[in-house]
Amino acid sequence: MGDAVLVGAGPLDPDDVIAVARDNAPVALAPDAEETLVASSRIIEELADDTTPHYGVSTGFGALATKHIPPDRRVLLQHSLIRSHAAGSGPEVEREVVRALMLLRLATLATGRTGVRLSTANAYVGMLNVGLTPVVHEYGSLGCSGDLAPLAHCALALTGEGFVTDALGVRRPAAEALADAGLTPLALREKEGLALINGTDGMLGQLLLAAADLRRLLRTADLTAAMSVEALLGTDAVFAADLQALRPHPGQAASAANLRGILAGSGIMASHRDPHACTRVQDAYSLRCAPQVHGAARDTLAHAETVASRELAAAIDNPVVTLDGRVESNGNFHGAPVGYVLDFLAIAVADLASMAERRTDRMLDVARNHGLPPFLSHDAGVDSGYMIAQYTQAAVVSELKRLAAPASVDSIPSSAMQEDHVSMGWSAARKLRRSIDGLTRVLAIELLTAARALDLRAPLRPAPATAAVLAELRETAPGPGPDRYLAPEIEAAVHLVRTGAAVTAAESAAGPLA
Repeated sequence: MGDAVLVGAGPLDPDDVIAVARDNAPVALAPDAEETLVASSRIIEELADDTTPHYGVSTGFGALATKHIPPDRRVLLQHSLIRSHAAGSGPEVEREVVRALMLLRLATLATGRTGVRLSTANAYVGMLNVGLTPVVHEYGSLGCSGDLAPLAHCALALTGEGFVTDALGVRRPAAEALADAGLTPLALREKEGLALINGTDGMLGQLLLAAADLRRLLRTADLTAAMSVEALLGTDAVFAADLQALRPHPGQAASAANLRGILAGSGIMASHRDPHACTRVQDAYSLRCAPQVHGAARDTLAHAETVASRELAAAIDNPVVTLDGRVESNGNFHGAPVGYVLDFLAIAVADLASMAERRTDRMLDVARNHGLPPFLSHDAGVDSGYMIAQYTQAAVVSELKRLAAPASVDSIPSSAMQEDHVSMGWSAARKLRRSIDGLTRVLAIELLTAARALDLRAPLRPAPATAAVLAELRETAPGPGPDRYLAPEIEAAVHLVRTGAAVTAAESAAGPLA
């Protein structure tokens, strides 16, 4: 294991969340977190003996908040809360999502605003570090009060109930897996069950994972667009810095700079720069307006990352222990801020993919591809070339358009109308994950298609950056020729996009992309 990610009383860095979620980085509580945990848990211990009812300490929950719970029933109350709220259903959620969720809940506990004991926070540290991942299901969260059901499944595993997957990916009873790892099941005290499930950690974790993926995919979109412009004998003159500066959106400027850098030194571009040799006045929008669309997506991501940074600095629970020692109810668990940007990103993803599909389609159409064979086929009629690859791309784009319909406008009341407006942020996060996978595949098919078109432009030579990507692809996907089994070649391109290898290849020649 490498250096531990320290979880303190302040916000986590997004990269630390990714490191724990995806790369199994170990975690540890910082000294400041330990101190504030001890101090705030004492406040809850004192309230447990108070004759005045306190929500979550000596009362029921939600619509049952007016029900007073006697002292000898309060520990059972916390365990009953976790058991009843662990009501998820459907497919298992991905390991990286659950690990991100657990780390983010731990980060909120570490603020000291929830009143849990140090031992309770350390229970999460232990599970993360031995690689035990609670089984969480797709359905169950309305995003208010936070991600109740997903968090409850995690808390249930801490207590030795329910199921986990171990570090080898084997599903096991939680009690058995904890024992084998040398961990003791957690016995909950007053308010602790509530503190473990009141948070936006599931939707926030998925937002942070999505942001990391989209930063890579936005650079990839600039790369595949540049390859398409080059392959279609387009012009890079429209990407000039002075033209882009007339509309000073930062994302647009960054995207245009990437396109200029990737296309620099292209023999194909040079072959038709002479105005007497090129009769086209303007390229189609899918080529000419790439920086405007890609840039808008970049700016949307920047806004989403701003929201994520604020959420990382939040301490979300209900009730909370305030800095001056009060225990107060609040509504900070509502997921609207996160749900909105998750939906916004799904819209941007759908539009990026839609534009990429239009560029791909142009390369296959003999009426618009400027001298390339129909469908980039070897022997048109006998061979179909990439005709059906575009069908696959179009099917994904159509799905992405449906996934762009916002979840956050679809509130549905629950808990006997106590929770009469919910965020649906978890649903927004789940569909964004599907959207990102779809965009990955759409860009991969554009990359595959543009690469074949560049090969077919020989003896004209592509730019050093696009040539490097072409060479990387040709390690696993052969060049033009008679029809072959196409699905493996698409997956080879998907791998280059998903891992970032395509961008790395371009950067080896063009330098770092924005």
